[in-house]
Amino acid sequence: MSWVIYFLIVLATFVAMEGVAWLTHKYVMHNWLWYLHKDHHVKEPGFFEKNDAFFLIFAIPSMLLILFGTTKPNYYMVCIGAGIALYGLAYFIVHDIIIHQRFKILSRSNNKYVRVVRWAHKMHHKHLDKEHGESFGMLLVARRYWQKVINDDQRFKAQKATN
Repeated sequence: MSWVIYFLIVLATFVAMEGVAWLTHKYVMHNWLWYLHKDHHVKEPGFFEKNDAFFLIFAIPSMLLILFGTTKPNYYMVCIGAGIALYGLAYFIVHDIIIHQRFKILSRSNNKYVRVVRWAHKMHHKHLDKEHGESFGMLLVARRYWQKVINDDQRFKAQKATN
């Protein structure tokens, strides 16, 4: 089997994980596992949150796929596990480092994508309870959030031009 096929499986899994994350966030975290996710919306003291358990919930299938895929060998399983793991890494970087700044690196970016992701996540967190949420995804952001940042940029440029 060609390495291109393996790469495409990893890539397809990574892309599919955005949908899995969206569905899990909306229908599991904001539903029957709210007790684990609640402290992410209503901050409690301490560095760790019960919400961090979702790291394990997503990491365990990835680790098992990689483990069983290498012992069989079944490289399709390894590729799917790797795609899940890479999405987890991207999620960690975007969510925990860039958005919530749990680690004080990459905190001063003025990149448009970073600003859009932060805005969409801020709109998600304006709801402190499990109902009436919005913006459940992470890496793909709805057009309306992009439009808000674009409009802000245009207003800023217009104000700067008049001064």
